Amino acid sequence: MSTSTVTAPAVRVPSPRLIVPALGITQILAWGSSYYLLAVLAQPIAADTGWPLTWIVAGLSLGLLIAGLASPVVGRQIHRRGGRPVLAASAILLGLGLLALALAPNLVVFVAAWIAMGLGMGAGLYDAAFSTLGRLYGQAARHYITTLTLFGGLASTACWPLSALLVSELGWRGACASYAAIHLLFSLPVYLLAIDDRQAPSWSQAAGGPDKPAQPARRLRGIFALLALAIMIGSMLSTVISVHLLTILQSRGLALASAVALGAMVGPSQVGARFIEMLVSRYHHPIWTKLVSVSLVALGLGLLWAGIPIVAIALMLYGAGIGLESIARATLPLALFGAANYAPIMGRLAMPSLIAQALAPALGAVLIQTAGARGAVGAIAVVAVGNVALTLALLAMTAPQWRVRR
Repeated sequence: MSTSTVTAPAVRVPSPRLIVPALGITQILAWGSSYYLLAVLAQPIAADTGWPLTWIVAGLSLGLLIAGLASPVVGRQIHRRGGRPVLAASAILLGLGLLALALAPNLVVFVAAWIAMGLGMGAGLYDAAFSTLGRLYGQAARHYITTLTLFGGLASTACWPLSALLVSELGWRGACASYAAIHLLFSLPVYLLAIDDRQAPSWSQAAGGPDKPAQPARRLRGIFALLALAIMIGSMLSTVISVHLLTILQSRGLALASAVALGAMVGPSQVGARFIEMLVSRYHHPIWTKLVSVSLVALGLGLLWAGIPIVAIALMLYGAGIGLESIARATLPLALFGAANYAPIMGRLAMPSLIAQALAPALGAVLIQTAGARGAVGAIAVVAVGNVALTLALLAMTAPQWRVRR
C-alpha cells in the first residue's frame, strides 16, 4: 500500500509517548476488572452466596451483549467528541458497576450490575482505545495500536494474581470494591489529564481518498461485510476456546495442574506474536496480518483436534493467531477505509463481534455436551478454516490497495 497522503493536522496532537502508556495501563485495569474478573471471582462468589455458577458467569455474557449493542453509539461519540469523555465515562461506569457488584444483596442485582459493566466495557476496552488513537494519529496510529495490544496482552497476567490477592485478603466483595476505587480514583483522572483530544486533527483521507484507490460504494459494502464476518468469527472462536480450554485439555486425560500450565502458554504466545508484528508491520499491509492470524488459529485448532503428542505446539500457534487478530481487527479497517470515519466504523464492526462473544460460551458448552470435547474442537476447527477462506476472499477484493507498492 502506498504511503498515506494526509494534510497536516489543523491542531497540534498530543504526544503518543504520553497517550499510549496511559491507555495501556488503563486497558490492563479495564480488561482485568471486567472481561477477566469472573475467571478468579466466580467460584468464591458461588461459595459465599450459594448462587448458581452458571448465572454468575451469565453476568459477563450480559455485559458483552450490552457492550456490543452500545458499540456503534460509542464509535459515533468518539468521532464527534473525542475519546476523552467516552473513556472517562467508561471509568465511571465500570467503577459504579463494580461497586454495585460489591454491594449486590441478591443474584438479580448482581446480574443487573453487569448492564453498567457492559456499558463501561463498550466505552473503555480495545475498540474505544483504538478509535481514540485512530482519530488522533490517522494512518500513523497503526504502530501505536500494535504497541497498545502489548499492554492489553498483560491484563490477565497482571490482574488474575491481583484479583486472587484481593479475594484472599478482602473477600470477593472487597475485591470488586477495590477495583471500583481504582477506576474512579486512578483511571478516571488519567483519562481526563492524559487524553487531550478535544480538538480533532483534520485528516484528509476518507474512504476512497487519496491514500487508496477509489472503490465503488457497492464494493466497499462488500468489503465491510466480509471484514465484519471474519472479525466476528475470530472473536467467537477465541471466546469459546478461552472459556472451555481447560475442559478440552482435561478431556485428553491431563490433570488440572497440567492443563493450567499448558493453557498459560497462550498468553505469552499472544504477546510474542504482537511484538514481532510491531517490528515488521511497516513492511506489509495489514491484510497479511489478518491472513496469518486466521491461518495460525486454524492450524493450532486443527492440531489440537488431531491430538498431536505435543499439545504445547498447537496452543502456541493458536495463541500467536489470536494475538495477531487483536491487531488486525484494528489496523485493517484503518488501512481499508481511512482515518476520517475510523471510530464509527470500529463501533459498527465491534457490535457483531461482542454479541458473538456473549453467546460463545453457551454455544461451546452445547457443542461439548452433544459432540464431546474432541468433536467440539473439530467443529470449531472447521469454522476456523472457513474463516481462512473468508479472509482469502477479502484479500482478493482488496487487491487494488495491498498490491500498490509502498
